[in-house]
Amino acid sequence: MQSWQSMVDTNAARLLRTTGRTPAEWAAEARQAGVTSREDLSRWLKGQGVTGYNLMSVDWEVFGLPDFFLRSADELYDAQYQDRPLLKPIADRLILWAAETPGVVIQMRKTYAALQTTRRKFAQITPGTRTAVDLYFRLAVPELPGLEPVRANDPFAWRVRLRAVDDVDDAVLQALTVALEDSLARSSA
Repeated sequence: MQSWQSMVDTNAARLLRTTGRTPAEWAAEARQAGVTSREDLSRWLKGQGVTGYNLMSVDWEVFGLPDFFLRSADELYDAQYQDRPLLKPIADRLILWAAETPGVVIQMRKTYAALQTTRRKFAQITPGTRTAVDLYFRLAVPELPGLEPVRANDPFAWRVRLRAVDDVDDAVLQALTVALEDSLARSSA
């Protein structure tokens, strides 16, 4: 499982690749330019052509990382289920599938675990309620019982609610495999 550190490293590498400068170099120049707030930094960087993830990388260098970025993947995961211990075995079963499946990267976040290929997220595990783990998909998998549409205008528009470890059955694991294969196909296209 990966923590936020992998995103921090990826963004820093992207900034170096696209601008030829490290976050520390940009941060030093921003300080010399008199930047003292996030808003000023954003305006100043955009004026330099630095936006998006590259801008975030410099922001973190200047103002520091959010507290939850400093937690390990295990700490983030445990915190998600701290007040829902009966749900953790359900999530554990999904994480085990992901850990044992070639091509799957597990990105642990503050409130969910993202299952992705190296370039694209294909599923998300979220402690959705006090009684269920929500497994979100980017695509509809018609063979999956209980799959329902959710959240219009979101790429993860499909969800299945899992209330017991036994709900993580062959159909759910097959749906994850289909979603993974779709993600791999789209990443290579």
